[in-house]
Amino acid sequence: MSEQSYPHLFSPIRIGNFEVPNRVCHVPTDISSANADGSVNQRVVTYHEEIAKGGCGFIICGASTPDRKTGKPTATCIGVDEDPLIPGLARLAEAMHRHGAKTSLQIQHPGRQAAWPRKDLISATDQVADIPASAGHEVVYAAAEAKGKGIRAMTVDEIYDLVDKFAEGAWRLQQAGFDSVELHGAHGYLIAQFMSPYVNKRNDRFGGSFASRMRFPLEIIHAIQYKCGQDFPIGIRYSGEEYIEGGRWLEESAKAAELFEEHGVAFLDISAGIFEVPGPTMDPMYYQQGWNTYTAEEIKKHVKIPVITSHTLRDPDYCEKILAEGKTDMVGFSRQFIADPYWANKAAAGKKEEIRRCISCLVGCWQESLMIKREIRCAINPAVGDERFIHFGPAEKSLKVAVVGGGPAGLEAARIASLRGHKVTVFEKTNEIGGAILYCCTVHGKNKMKWYADWLRRQIANLDVEVKYETVPKAADLKSFDAVLVSTGSRVVRPEIHGIDSERVCTFEDVLRCQMKNCEYWPKGGKPEPVKVGETVLIWGDYYGAVDAAEKLGTAGKKITIVTKNKEFGSWVEPCHKDIMDKRFRGEQGEGLSGKTFEHPVTIISDSTVLSIGKDGEVVLMDGKFETSTVKVDNVILADVEKNDDLYQEYRKAGLVVTRIGDARQVRNLRGAVTDGANLGLILNEDLRVNANGQIIADLPTDPSCKV
Repeated sequence: MSEQSYPHLFSPIRIGNFEVPNRVCHVPTDISSANADGSVNQRVVTYHEEIAKGGCGFIICGASTPDRKTGKPTATCIGVDEDPLIPGLARLAEAMHRHGAKTSLQIQHPGRQAAWPRKDLISATDQVADIPASAGHEVVYAAAEAKGKGIRAMTVDEIYDLVDKFAEGAWRLQQAGFDSVELHGAHGYLIAQFMSPYVNKRNDRFGGSFASRMRFPLEIIHAIQYKCGQDFPIGIRYSGEEYIEGGRWLEESAKAAELFEEHGVAFLDISAGIFEVPGPTMDPMYYQQGWNTYTAEEIKKHVKIPVITSHTLRDPDYCEKILAEGKTDMVGFSRQFIADPYWANKAAAGKKEEIRRCISCLVGCWQESLMIKREIRCAINPAVGDERFIHFGPAEKSLKVAVVGGGPAGLEAARIASLRGHKVTVFEKTNEIGGAILYCCTVHGKNKMKWYADWLRRQIANLDVEVKYETVPKAADLKSFDAVLVSTGSRVVRPEIHGIDSERVCTFEDVLRCQMKNCEYWPKGGKPEPVKVGETVLIWGDYYGAVDAAEKLGTAGKKITIVTKNKEFGSWVEPCHKDIMDKRFRGEQGEGLSGKTFEHPVTIISDSTVLSIGKDGEVVLMDGKFETSTVKVDNVILADVEKNDDLYQEYRKAGLVVTRIGDARQVRNLRGAVTDGANLGLILNEDLRVNANGQIIADLPTDPSCKV
């Protein structure tokens, strides 16, 4: 496959007064990486320039605020509200232009969903907002309770003042050299708040009827046309469906498309959702590729201007298909470009297997960044936010490196180290590499994790990395290595209670063993079958294994009880995933999803632990008030874990240059493991030593006194 195999994907398209070289679009992504004053810095430039280098034809940069004082969608978003910001914006546009991309920048006022300021937020109407999965969620301190954020309605004067600020922002983008501007009217942000009948309860010229609710975006469009001229293309991103009772559905979105085209809009960028229902807005792992394409397909029937579709697009074959079938004019990627900015180049070169497909985890790009007011990261691409991983060169000296454990941390360390010229050997105790990711292969809504496992395994196979299967090396076996990286992951906790060794007791690993017979990495000799459990199951723990075991068994029709010591089960789960998980646990389904859900609602017993497990399946529980109760089940599944660093301790005592990475260092998530592995792969250089923190370091100062 090559560019010639994707004739629609790599054909040009005209938007307003400019031509885009292909149909690949970066739909706007707020990377929250600008300076505190909203000015563009090198981090912002580098992120977008790499996507332009990667062959994306049309790049819409995300989420610039027209008025920092009244609303920033993230703590460090781009600003377009002052003239001194223009030079930085110009550097951003030039960086993309020099690699052949056409450019736009989205202007977004968050209204009620502002990450900053936290109080005195504005919207179409008064309300108390409770949107915990949004970056503008209410901040709830440890000892406080959630009450919702009080939002006030804008006055008509404030509305017209903000209309002018949108137009001023667009004028600044035009001065900076951008080819176009996009307005953010999706996901419940300010323009969407005026457009949505769910939010907008006004009874003046800006609310009520469809025409009145559309007045705010149309006033902004007219103001931009006045200040920038009729030839400066304007696009708008809005949700085809909001998936909430009383919200906007596809029929009205098609009417909106016709109205936008009538008023001179040059392109439509069709998204989904409102943050009261975060599933379709952020489409976590549960959502299948192209699930939202139907909205663009319908809207495209009503207009002649280009329509962009997005949401969980990963595969160039699929993208070519929907373009060929006329369902959309362009395909839009946001998180896919976070995971791999070179998607277009790889597709055009016929190397789709090299694409590092986004797994929709929302951890690095949402939960651990924008949600908590940090800069964007990525669970599987360490180069996002860390330019050390873009242009690293060979090490000064090739070292002999042992990686003990073939999970994500170990494989990423091996990949980076090998690319830098080190001779790497991976020791894996089983007959398949991939580690804990592989427990997701057969879990409903989680099998996208296998995409990353397979990508890592292909990388290792194509690099000069030796893999020794079914091998656990002793310290003596590793004496010839310059560095040893222990990535042995975690192990299931087995508390010393009565009945823990009963045949009724198994682990989440036993239940989640992968049995994918068509997997190219299926090991010689096969795998042990997953443990079969009865109709009633108690899952004891509060970790990924507990969630995944519940998802697999609940989908299979089992009756599940979860026991957690915490006040709430899964409080650590990324919020958009948790919203869908909670609905499925209740026997419901996430918005925009179809297919099988739980036959029996899950029972969650919080603030409790297991005291004993009887031979007859009677499990004694004790809660935080030391009160006991009993539950009778067919099986108990252990689902708490702890770091497994026994080999590290052995190697350390033997005097090896050794450190821990991934869960062997600290039980976290995939991003923590991959970041650990990448950092160690990059650190490896001559003059290695272990510092006082037990970490491998190199490149100490020339001063001999630093090299004790």
